[in-house]
Amino acid sequence: MMRGWHHHDASWSAWPLMGILCLVLVALAIFLFVRLMSGGGRLGGGGRETPEEILDRRFAQGELDAETYRAQRAVLSEVRGKKRTGSS
Repeated sequence: MMRGWHHHDASWSAWPLMGILCLVLVALAIFLFVRLMSGGGRLGGGGRETPEEILDRRFAQGELDAETYRAQRAVLSEVRGKKRTGSS
């Protein structure tokens, strides 16, 4: 004979807590999914990579040699300088 089946008072109090826990876990999963999709895979990033960051990353990964990296950095600096001064 199985004992303990007649004590249901603890299980009734646990149902609301389990429901809240499930809702919290689902909300956390949705939050993380949206955050990863909108942040380009970076949790703490909060936005897109700047052109300089893209160049730095490509250089660090070996996609660009030093000469190309410096030339493209110079072009970016020149373009950004023109945007700040307002000249075309």
